[in-house]
Amino acid sequence: MGGGKAADVILWRRRHVSCGIIIVATVAWLLIERSGLSFLSLCSDILLVLIVLLFLRANYAVFRKRQLQTLPELVLSEEMVNNTAASFRVKVNYMLLMAHDITLGKDFRLFFVVVIALWLLSVIGSLISFFTLLYIGIVVSITVPALYDKFDDRVDRYAGLIHQKFSKHYKIVDESVISRLPRNLSKDKDP
Repeated sequence: MGGGKAADVILWRRRHVSCGIIIVATVAWLLIERSGLSFLSLCSDILLVLIVLLFLRANYAVFRKRQLQTLPELVLSEEMVNNTAASFRVKVNYMLLMAHDITLGKDFRLFFVVVIALWLLSVIGSLISFFTLLYIGIVVSITVPALYDKFDDRVDRYAGLIHQKFSKHYKIVDESVISRLPRNLSKDKDP
């Protein structure tokens, strides 16, 4: 996992921070799911309360003739914005290229994989909400790496056995079904 503060939190070496993340995620999930509020209205309410409190604090400090701590300026550098935009552009172009290949019927396997993935997302989305899925993702991302770090030898052994079984079954499915699927359904015709 490398090192640093993030690895320490994920591997539970900083237990208070890891527990805090799970507690905050649980409280946020309970607020959003059980209150019936939408995420946008909840974020707006929280930001409204924070802005009002900071404004009142600043005016109270002026009234009491106290010096407020200076807040750091939050500025995005042009280089950071350009790097992010370039990275995003590359990913969007790759997705557009895949969509182009699918719509022209060039890659049936890719079409099949995309259809299955979208169908699974649709099924998962109909069963649980986005915030429940996000909450599950946060809890899993905090707990699974720590458990793996503690029991890595056993997990690797069982994962190897499962991988062998899946590989054997995939080979059977590949030989009988997937390899028979054509790469291209439409024939390229030369004018």
